[in-house]
Amino acid sequence: MKHLLSANDLTRENAIEILDTAIEMAGVNDREIKKLPTLRGKTVVNLFFEDSTRTRISFEVAAKRLSADVINFAAKGSSVSKGESLKDTAQTLEAMGADAVVIRHYASGAAHTLAHSGWVNGSVINAGDGTHEHPSQALLDAFTLRKAVNQDAAGAGLDGLSVAIVGDIAHSRVARSNLTLLKTLGAKVHLVAPATLLPKGLTDKADSYSYSLDETIDSVDLDAIMMLRVQSERMNASFFPSEREYARIWGLNQDRLARLGENTFIMHPGPMNRGLEIDARSADSRRSLILDQVANGVSIRMAIMYHLLAGGAE
Repeated sequence: MKHLLSANDLTRENAIEILDTAIEMAGVNDREIKKLPTLRGKTVVNLFFEDSTRTRISFEVAAKRLSADVINFAAKGSSVSKGESLKDTAQTLEAMGADAVVIRHYASGAAHTLAHSGWVNGSVINAGDGTHEHPSQALLDAFTLRKAVNQDAAGAGLDGLSVAIVGDIAHSRVARSNLTLLKTLGAKVHLVAPATLLPKGLTDKADSYSYSLDETIDSVDLDAIMMLRVQSERMNASFFPSEREYARIWGLNQDRLARLGENTFIMHPGPMNRGLEIDARSADSRRSLILDQVANGVSIRMAIMYHLLAGGAE
């Protein structure tokens, strides 16, 4: 595997190999000297056309812990803001000898274009493209859930688990990647959203879908519930009456938290709109894996680069 562009690129075996490697990488991150020489001499470029904090920093830290040289490239303040195209930028990076490009872009399909255009010869890792996919987030979510359910999870999938993905599914690249990867790993996926934010192309792939969060909580024995951020910046129309109405019908609140099973985990890819899709009590409850998701970002991204750039060699 040379690139990671989509969760569809991952077979069950590929995904489990990366998750198992992330366990080893987590051990490195717990050591006093958090370094491996694996990618010494390699250059990794973080090419971010959209703002990001957690994703960009975790990719940067991951590459440095594998001893790679890292170049951070932000579109703001660069030649891109002066009108330079993706092609010109990519060819500049290729001239600098980039072995891998981690790209986040506002256009769906940008990572695929970069990987198959011939503009760069190195590996391309999709760190989020438009409303399309975010495969590394899906891997870290699967890693976090597997670790929470079974601490000795090496070699295991997520067989038999039931996960609800709730909220702004239409605009969520995280939802698309998670739906694919969770199914690949054997989980059952239930989609919940307002009708205006639930595309038919995704409901066809899910095990069930509903327009009512209460109905799903009452009818499905959930192992995890993943709340999605309402992406107002991608909305050019009114998809629901008001934020107050959204929180009342589709938000995870104290009442719904109490009705979930005692062992149901709470997840959110961040950043959170507290009080909208999730309230503070739910986000900070003992069942919340939200901070674990953030912490696991470095380990899973180390594992991804290890497999793409070092061939998964010992």
